[in-house]
Amino acid sequence: MEVDVKILPELPNGWAWATLPMLGEFGRGKSKHRPRNDDRLYADGKYPFLQTGRIRNSNGLIREYDKLYSDFGLAQSKLWPVGTVCITIAANIAESGILKIEACFPDSVVGLVPHPEISGPFVEAFVRTAKENLDRYAPATAQKNINLEILNSVSVPIPPAEEQERIVEKIETLFARLDKGEEAVRDVQKLLTQYRQSVLKSAVTGQLTADWRAENSDQLESGRDHLTRILATRREQWEGRGRYKEPVSFDQSKQMELPNGWIWATVDQLSSAVEYGSSAKCSEVDSGVPVLRMGNIVAGKLDLAKLKYLPTDHSEFPKLLLEDGDLIFNRTNSAELVGKTAIFSGYDRDFSFASYLIRVKLIGVEPQIVSSFINSLFGRQWVRSVVSQQVGQANVNGTKLKALAVPLAPEAEQAVILERLEDAEARISTLEDWCETETKRSASLRQSILKDAFAGKLVPQDPADEPASDLLARIAPQEPTKKPTRRKAKA
Repeated sequence: MEVDVKILPELPNGWAWATLPMLGEFGRGKSKHRPRNDDRLYADGKYPFLQTGRIRNSNGLIREYDKLYSDFGLAQSKLWPVGTVCITIAANIAESGILKIEACFPDSVVGLVPHPEISGPFVEAFVRTAKENLDRYAPATAQKNINLEILNSVSVPIPPAEEQERIVEKIETLFARLDKGEEAVRDVQKLLTQYRQSVLKSAVTGQLTADWRAENSDQLESGRDHLTRILATRREQWEGRGRYKEPVSFDQSKQMELPNGWIWATVDQLSSAVEYGSSAKCSEVDSGVPVLRMGNIVAGKLDLAKLKYLPTDHSEFPKLLLEDGDLIFNRTNSAELVGKTAIFSGYDRDFSFASYLIRVKLIGVEPQIVSSFINSLFGRQWVRSVVSQQVGQANVNGTKLKALAVPLAPEAEQAVILERLEDAEARISTLEDWCETETKRSASLRQSILKDAFAGKLVPQDPADEPASDLLARIAPQEPTKKPTRRKAKA
């Protein structure tokens, strides 16, 4: 396949345009057999088989596989050699990596076995820069894909063979430095996660305000008196809701000892309402009342990046409209994420919440302190002890949430706890923002390095190198020579 250089940018001296099929053996993977769960495909397996997700998560070098094909499985597929450049053409388009093992892969992956004089790492690095452009060719469907013809037509800037190696070496050197920086950022992020949990634990056990209690020991109200006042308020707020329901109580002897003035209380004792959200079908059109869902609770905060909406005249409004200070509890999710909790506060428009969430209206306790307890290691341990599994999802229902016992500090101390939690969270958030900025900066630097590499600006050119046009002409497949046809002699 020839390249129409008239419509392509000018290249540095000695470079030439090529297409992927010009650079080596090029074609789609194979997985012809149906059904794919046939035991014969994997019985006594010995040939690695990888899916597209393995390429996406390979970080450029594919060393792992998903299954082992048998001889029967291999007969339905093809074993590609070490050094093959793999490119996905379905789902996540133009994810790429180089095989470090022999492997089979499906027809959603295209393989390029580079000619010995073409650098596989150079080609794979170029594919990373082409990902955004290739994405544009994918139809707007749930399963994104591009056909082989589109990949066939991709133009690749090819430098001389020696320069290819110099470019790859420079990219690897610079990327290795960025890898170290990104690893350091990840270490900071892990430490911040540990520090946040340490602060939460300190807050809900009283360690965070031990100095304050020592200075104010003569002013502390007893925990029992405090809880009695809360229960009286709860009864007052029940008016108009029918017969009063006594809250679930808690055996104080069953929990760890608390600081002076503290007491254990159940969520039911500390709340005037525990309610499920709306199960009505929401719209993605940005119109009406936004509805919080389980994905909107992230790391103890509300993330409003992705919202769905109900009309303003929805029949469950205003009953299911959120108010400042409402605690939002994620009752259904994966086992790792069920129980995520955040506080609704500080928004100047109406919001509602979906049925996978529970809203708790608290009395006499700072909502953020209760949220901190549920998000702490103590809360995670409680979730694990009461969770039930339903069709692949973990669930903690409203009855179990009401029975959860949380440590209740004196009102004056709660204010100090909240202030110190907010100070610690502000410091953590500042460092998290820095980590995010550095991660984006590193990704941007990688793109700049690749851009310079394929513009001929990353390493110096050497006039003594063989021009890429000569290289491409030499490695081009030769057309078979046609034998001359012999004409029959006329009689």
